[in-house]
Amino acid sequence: MGSIPGKECGDCTMCCKVLVIDHFQKDAGILCSNCSANKGCLIYAKRPEVCQDFECDWKMERSIGPKLRPDMVGTILMEDDESDQYQAVVDPSTPFAWRNPLMFKFLVMKAKEGRTVVAKSGLKSWRIYPSGHYAACT
Repeated sequence: MGSIPGKECGDCTMCCKVLVIDHFQKDAGILCSNCSANKGCLIYAKRPEVCQDFECDWKMERSIGPKLRPDMVGTILMEDDESDQYQAVVDPSTPFAWRNPLMFKFLVMKAKEGRTVVAKSGLKSWRIYPSGHYAACT
Protein backbone atom coordinates (compact mmCIF):
# COMPACT_ATOMS: atom_id res chain seq x y z
CA MET A 1 0.00 0.00 0.00
CA GLY A 2 1.31 3.46 -0.85
CA SER A 3 2.06 6.15 1.66
CA ILE A 4 -0.85 8.40 2.61
CA PRO A 5 0.12 12.11 2.79
CA GLY A 6 0.22 13.30 6.40
CA LYS A 7 0.46 9.72 7.72
CA GLU A 8 4.20 9.47 8.31
CA CYS A 9 5.49 8.02 11.57
CA GLY A 10 7.47 11.18 12.34
CA ASP A 11 8.38 11.21 16.03
CA CYS A 12 6.02 8.33 16.86
CA THR A 13 7.83 5.25 18.18
CA MET A 14 4.85 3.60 19.91
CA CYS A 15 5.24 0.33 18.01
CA CYS A 16 8.89 0.17 19.11
CA LYS A 17 7.73 0.28 22.72
CA VAL A 18 4.33 -1.35 23.15
CA LEU A 19 4.56 -4.34 20.82
CA VAL A 20 6.22 -7.65 21.65
CA ILE A 21 9.05 -8.24 19.17
CA ASP A 22 10.20 -11.85 19.47
CA HIS A 23 13.07 -11.24 17.04
CA PHE A 24 14.70 -9.01 19.68
CA GLN A 25 13.25 -10.89 22.68
CA LYS A 26 11.48 -7.61 23.54
CA ASP A 27 8.45 -7.56 25.81
CA ALA A 28 5.53 -5.12 25.68
CA GLY A 29 6.19 -1.78 27.35
CA ILE A 30 9.97 -1.81 26.91
CA LEU A 31 11.49 0.47 24.28
CA CYS A 32 13.37 -1.57 21.68
CA SER A 33 17.12 -1.31 22.20
CA ASN A 34 17.41 -0.28 18.54
CA CYS A 35 15.12 2.71 19.02
CA SER A 36 16.03 6.20 20.14
CA ALA A 37 13.13 8.24 21.51
CA ASN A 38 14.51 11.27 19.65
CA LYS A 39 15.66 9.64 16.40
CA GLY A 40 13.45 6.57 15.90
CA CYS A 41 14.84 3.27 14.66
CA LEU A 42 18.63 3.25 14.64
CA ILE A 43 18.73 0.23 12.30
CA TYR A 44 15.83 1.30 10.07
CA ALA A 45 17.55 0.34 6.78
CA LYS A 46 18.43 -3.11 8.16
CA ARG A 47 15.50 -3.72 10.52
CA PRO A 48 14.11 -7.26 10.59
CA GLU A 49 11.23 -8.34 8.39
CA VAL A 50 8.75 -8.32 11.28
CA CYS A 51 9.41 -4.59 11.70
CA GLN A 52 9.41 -3.91 7.96
CA ASP A 53 6.03 -5.60 7.58
CA PHE A 54 4.28 -3.76 10.41
CA GLU A 55 2.22 -0.65 9.78
CA CYS A 56 -0.39 0.46 12.26
CA ASP A 57 -3.91 1.15 11.05
CA TRP A 58 -3.52 4.88 11.73
CA LYS A 59 -0.84 4.98 9.05
CA MET A 60 -2.75 2.78 6.60
CA GLU A 61 -6.33 4.09 6.86
CA ARG A 62 -7.39 7.50 5.54
CA SER A 63 -10.48 7.43 7.75
CA ILE A 64 -8.44 7.52 10.97
CA GLY A 65 -7.77 11.19 11.67
CA PRO A 66 -4.57 12.91 12.82
CA LYS A 67 -5.80 13.22 16.41
CA LEU A 68 -5.65 9.41 16.71
CA ARG A 69 -1.94 9.17 15.86
CA PRO A 70 -0.60 6.52 18.24
CA ASP A 71 1.79 8.73 20.18
CA MET A 72 -0.93 11.35 20.68
CA VAL A 73 -3.45 8.93 22.23
CA GLY A 74 -1.11 6.27 23.58
CA THR A 75 -2.79 3.55 21.52
CA ILE A 76 -1.81 1.58 18.42
CA LEU A 77 -4.69 0.40 16.23
CA MET A 78 -4.13 -2.83 14.36
CA GLU A 79 -5.73 -5.88 12.81
CA ASP A 80 -4.82 -9.21 14.35
CA ASP A 81 -4.81 -11.61 11.41
CA GLU A 82 -4.62 -14.67 13.66
CA SER A 83 -7.74 -13.88 15.71
CA ASP A 84 -9.56 -11.51 13.31
CA GLN A 85 -9.78 -9.00 16.17
CA TYR A 86 -9.49 -5.26 15.79
CA GLN A 87 -7.03 -4.34 18.53
CA ALA A 88 -6.14 -1.21 20.44
CA VAL A 89 -2.73 -1.92 21.96
CA VAL A 90 -1.44 0.35 24.73
CA ASP A 91 1.68 0.68 26.85
CA PRO A 92 1.36 -1.32 30.09
CA SER A 93 2.46 1.83 31.98
CA THR A 94 -0.76 3.54 30.75
CA PRO A 95 -3.17 0.58 30.61
CA PHE A 96 -6.32 2.65 30.08
CA ALA A 97 -5.06 4.95 27.32
CA TRP A 98 -7.61 3.25 25.03
CA ARG A 99 -10.32 4.99 27.08
CA ASN A 100 -9.24 8.39 25.73
CA PRO A 101 -12.64 9.80 24.62
CA LEU A 102 -11.63 10.11 20.94
CA MET A 103 -10.12 6.64 20.89
CA PHE A 104 -13.00 5.03 22.78
CA LYS A 105 -15.55 6.56 20.41
CA PHE A 106 -13.58 5.14 17.47
CA LEU A 107 -13.41 1.68 19.07
CA VAL A 108 -17.15 1.63 19.76
CA MET A 109 -17.73 2.61 16.11
CA LYS A 110 -15.61 -0.37 15.01
CA ALA A 111 -17.65 -2.64 17.32
CA LYS A 112 -20.87 -1.27 15.79
CA GLU A 113 -19.50 -2.28 12.36
CA GLY A 114 -19.60 -5.86 13.62
CA ARG A 115 -15.92 -6.17 14.50
CA THR A 116 -14.61 -7.95 17.58
CA VAL A 117 -12.78 -5.09 19.29
CA VAL A 118 -10.23 -5.75 22.02
CA ALA A 119 -8.04 -3.32 23.95
CA LYS A 120 -4.77 -4.86 25.12
CA SER A 121 -2.22 -3.77 27.69
CA GLY A 122 0.50 -6.31 28.35
CA LEU A 123 -1.29 -9.47 29.51
CA LYS A 124 -4.58 -7.67 30.25
CA SER A 125 -7.34 -7.20 27.70
CA TRP A 126 -10.87 -5.81 27.48
CA ARG A 127 -13.62 -6.45 24.94
CA ILE A 128 -15.42 -3.32 23.71
CA TYR A 129 -19.06 -3.78 22.74
CA PRO A 130 -21.30 -1.81 20.33
CA SER A 131 -23.27 -0.49 23.34
CA GLY A 132 -20.15 1.29 24.63
CA HIS A 133 -19.73 -1.17 27.47
CA TYR A 134 -16.50 -3.09 27.96
CA ALA A 135 -15.47 -6.08 30.03
CA ALA A 136 -12.20 -7.68 30.99
CA CYS A 137 -11.35 -10.75 28.92
CA THR A 138 -10.52 -13.93 30.75
